[in-house]
Amino acid sequence: MPEKDIFIEDIPLIELYGINDSRMEIIKEHFPKLKIVARGDSLRISGSHESIEGFTKKIMRIQEHYRKYGFLHDSDVERIMQTEPSDTSHESSDNHIIVYGNNGLVVKARTINQQKMVEASMKNDLVFAVGPAGTGKTYTAVALAVRALKNKEVRKIILTRPAVEAGESLGFLPGDLKEKLDPYLQPLYDALYDMLPGEKLHTYLENKIIEVAPLAFMRGRTLNNAFVILDEGQNTTESQMKMFLTRMGSSAKFIVTGDTTQTDLPFKQPSGLIHAIQIFENVPGIEIILLDASDVVRHKLVRKILSVYAEPRKKKTAE
Repeated sequence: MPEKDIFIEDIPLIELYGINDSRMEIIKEHFPKLKIVARGDSLRISGSHESIEGFTKKIMRIQEHYRKYGFLHDSDVERIMQTEPSDTSHESSDNHIIVYGNNGLVVKARTINQQKMVEASMKNDLVFAVGPAGTGKTYTAVALAVRALKNKEVRKIILTRPAVEAGESLGFLPGDLKEKLDPYLQPLYDALYDMLPGEKLHTYLENKIIEVAPLAFMRGRTLNNAFVILDEGQNTTESQMKMFLTRMGSSAKFIVTGDTTQTDLPFKQPSGLIHAIQIFENVPGIEIILLDASDVVRHKLVRKILSVYAEPRKKKTAE
């Protein structure tokens, strides 16, 4: 009887086999004529040539799914077992899914303008995503970066923010430079922890595959084969924004996010983000996505809060 050994790569054994071999039982149900013996990181299968070939393809698709999304559900195993390699009908409902995060988290575009961000990033190498707090600008941008890294479209992710104080001084915060700066970069870390397993994220950070750094550290660099996000872009000066944008190297993708209504720059200091979206409005290859209160995905009160804060500006503009 024909036999074959399949070696398991790029997926933890617990993910493939399941707790108490629960997922392996699902797989065996679909190949009742095969004898399947799990031996550590290899599977010895015996049966007909046709069944062995079909089983091999299914295991490869399971490993490919895990490499792409970083997670595997029982439902994913069932779907892969039930569909042919050429059957992509299940993907039609996943059009807005950007990436699969930890513990089954599905990160997707949840509003029309977030979906515009996704589409703009696919078509352009530089995208500005501008809108009020809570509209998912940063989160969507980080998800796009993680997807690009998982798909091997880029070699690294670089996330940066200007370290501008919002009513506090860096000098009065405890610790060394990194400890002083980390609170400013925490929202970026939070998004990453949602989308990548902790151990893998720490490895990426240690090996500089993912960098999280203040904007000042970008000066003088050329960023090649990277997905680069500038968050809180409204807190850059015009010269800082120019410095950042001119870091773009070959095969790089840039996304700049920011909220033009929450600038923490010194009084009368022009915002580099406001200046940039004015001068790049009609430049080919650069797209500007404007998000608004309808895109808020936080607590329902956030929309009302933004509306109330916007009233004085509307009155002033009218006057």
